Amino acid sequence: MDVMSLDPKIADRLKRNSDGLVPAIAQQYDTGEVLMLAWMDDEALHRTLTTGRATYWSRSRREYWVKGESSGHQQWVKEVALDCDGDAILVKVDQIGAACHTGDRTCWDADVLEPVVGERPR
Repeated sequence: MDVMSLDPKIADRLKRNSDGLVPAIAQQYDTGEVLMLAWMDDEALHRTLTTGRATYWSRSRREYWVKGESSGHQQWVKEVALDCDGDAILVKVDQIGAACHTGDRTCWDADVLEPVVGERPR
């Protein structure tokens, strides 16, 4: 793959952590289901935008990974957006199979916490 750089207009908007990473939320494009959280640096975001496949930076393996490359549980990119502060990325995808490394469809259903339910002021 040709190593190219992220468009400077996008790169200038990103607010990275001390490791040069930005959190990326993957969301099912048609249902709004939140699938997973991963991390991107400039190169991962560039690859995601130019290949149509969600590409992340693995903090544990210290390498890029294309979601589903080994598992077959692929993420086909439909839309990518930065939040208003540039400190988070939303990747709307068409998820094939499980998104979570545990084999679950989403990483957000295994440990649901019970909040105190408040009433909205009128």
